Amino acid sequence: MKSAAPRGERETRLDRKDGPERSCVVTRTVKSPDDLIRFVVGPDGSLVPDLRRKLPGRGVWASLSAATVTEAIKRRAFERSLKTKVFVSPDLAAMIDGLMLKDAQQALSMANKAGLVQAGFAKVEAMIGSGRCAAVIAASDGAEDGHRKIGQALRRAEFAREEAGLKPRKVPVVAIFAGEDLELALGKAHVIHAALAPGPAAEGFLSRWRRLVRYRTDDAGAVEPDEPAVADSVDPDSDTTIP
Repeated sequence: MKSAAPRGERETRLDRKDGPERSCVVTRTVKSPDDLIRFVVGPDGSLVPDLRRKLPGRGVWASLSAATVTEAIKRRAFERSLKTKVFVSPDLAAMIDGLMLKDAQQALSMANKAGLVQAGFAKVEAMIGSGRCAAVIAASDGAEDGHRKIGQALRRAEFAREEAGLKPRKVPVVAIFAGEDLELALGKAHVIHAALAPGPAAEGFLSRWRRLVRYRTDDAGAVEPDEPAVADSVDPDSDTTIP
């Protein structure tokens, strides 16, 4: 006969038929691990965010929300759930934000190495018009005029889809990086706008972006797109792809 799981483990884990689920240390809401952040106690006795969910040791979970992490610190919820003395940095929420931002930056660099990123306004505008733009990346500190022109290009693409009788599709605009961060990720100077073509590396980047936006917006932003960013059809009498 199997022995009962420890009380703390029962509180943080529920294994269901459709896969493992965990409960938030603050709200006790049961969620998929993809909707939570895992934490473990490091060798030095400090609480460590385990964003990849691979670190050894017993984990404790919090919702994918900076506000929830901050509330867990205030309530000392991590210590109570782990039932051990642990140092929790008062800057933990900001530390997680920085780690997630760096993770997204590295993923963008990988997408660039895979040949999926085009930088420069003209190239971005062309990719938007082609219908193969998975996302637009805009420097958060870029000029308003440039952002306005990108917005106009996106609206033209939406209008073209409507005219062609195609289902509307919003192209996400990623604005989590400052210009210098984009330059580091892409290995190019003066990058203000870039376009992302579809591909596994692109989806890896967008997945990290969505998690960061959800974290910053109390698990409410950057929802999944309605459909993949691919060209829907080609006019047989033309070389132009209908967006």
